Amino acid sequence: MYYYSQFTRWSLALCLLLLMIGYVIGENVATNRNDVGSHHHHQGHSTTPHMDHSVQVFFTPKDLKLGNIIPIFFRGRNPSSSSPHFLPREEAKLIPFSPSKLPYLLKLFGFSQASSQAKAMEDTLRQCIIVKPILGENKFCATSLESMLDFVHKIFGPTTKFKALSTKKSEKFGSNNLQNYTIVDAPRQILAPKMVACHTMPYPYVVYYCHFQERESKVFQVSLRGEDNYIVQAVAVCHMDTSHWSPDHVSFRVLGVKLGSPVCHFFPEEHLVWVPIISNTPTHNSLGRVSSM
Repeated sequence: MYYYSQFTRWSLALCLLLLMIGYVIGENVATNRNDVGSHHHHQGHSTTPHMDHSVQVFFTPKDLKLGNIIPIFFRGRNPSSSSPHFLPREEAKLIPFSPSKLPYLLKLFGFSQASSQAKAMEDTLRQCIIVKPILGENKFCATSLESMLDFVHKIFGPTTKFKALSTKKSEKFGSNNLQNYTIVDAPRQILAPKMVACHTMPYPYVVYYCHFQERESKVFQVSLRGEDNYIVQAVAVCHMDTSHWSPDHVSFRVLGVKLGSPVCHFFPEEHLVWVPIISNTPTHNSLGRVSSM
């Protein structure tokens, strides 16, 4: 009787969970597939004859000058759909997060093995579970806000206060497009001894790929004006030493630079950069807003 009751409670909880997220599952996984920030992962990527616009987020430190013009692809948000939310930790724990469970997960969420959603889920599970971190990197895939904050605490220390920085776009920002952006204010560096970057991954519910690198990285806040005159308050990170990256990383092809050269990139709107709070650094973003994702 105990085992039956335990199974029944688990099943009811899972059914309620699936009802809550099921109506947006297909759309979220399909539309987020090209917005996963996979080009920010440094393990390596095969070369392709045609480069899509979504990789046009890279630049070099010398480009960070007032008045400079940089071609950037910022993904627009569909105004008719709300942003997906994190699952509570206890609900996320009810669903296995493992490549070995992919056939079960596809049946659970109603995806065929040949679907684009299945491919996206497989790629996410591979990046999160199978692919090894590069030298000096600590990585973790967060399936809940609680687990993300635990990872950030692990990197910064249990008593360190921290905040999340993210790119903010105008509410009237248009659809996906590649255009030239002009730097309209002097870029501001956020002085932080460490940073944790978290990138959204395509999955039926919110999953973030978070990682910390021991090598030097610099965080900037940059005000940009597009050709459409909309302003983007963008977060950017410059990796000052890329000698440990794969020589096939897409940024080297985009920028025409060699392995080891400094590489910077802008963050899409829902990706996060966590930094410790230091009294003499800008504090325009607050932790209180993070839980609203």
